Amino acid sequence: MAIRAKAGSLDATSSIELIARVRRGDQQARDVLLARYRPRMEKWAHGRLPAWARGAADTQDIVQEALLQVANRINRFEPRHDAAFQAYVRKALFNRVRDLTRRAKRRPAGPVIDSAMPAGTPSPLEEAVGREALERYEAALNRLKPIDRHAVIVHVEMGLSNAEAARALGRPSEAAAHMAVTRALVRLAQEMTKGVQAPPSRKPRRPRAARGA
Repeated sequence: MAIRAKAGSLDATSSIELIARVRRGDQQARDVLLARYRPRMEKWAHGRLPAWARGAADTQDIVQEALLQVANRINRFEPRHDAAFQAYVRKALFNRVRDLTRRAKRRPAGPVIDSAMPAGTPSPLEEAVGREALERYEAALNRLKPIDRHAVIVHVEMGLSNAEAARALGRPSEAAAHMAVTRALVRLAQEMTKGVQAPPSRKPRRPRAARGA
């Protein structure tokens, strides 16, 4: 009962405070911290992994490995705000997903997987927006400020509610989180349009002179 009560009291604790407790050797704080970020990261990984790569390892296992890696190196992280830790976790997971995808591409697929899931099968995110749009999205995302990048990711890639986004972004209310996401999406749209060139305008053709004129 005491352990459960302690876990309940830690649920409302900020990620920065949880990290400080983990560094002091608080195992319960470590469990609460990992449990807080696991659902978000599972949503992100599911959208990023192509179907043929998702068959190589369960999404939950991938996320668990990345989270444990982060927990083992928690002393290297400099906590500035809650969103910074989410970015740190996402980077670790991104590297794990990238390594897994490369490994899956090199490994020959079996006949069943080969016929049902072609090697070019896109990820759900790529399938939703298209390869060309995804490339523009990625480039624009990297040009945003970190806090705007986090806001876009929690909304677009993780599908978090305003309440969840408020906690993920360290905002005081759902309204503040909604405003942060809206502003970030506007900035993302502006960045994405920078790489789009308008089609060249065609000059009207001059009418040919009639023969014998």
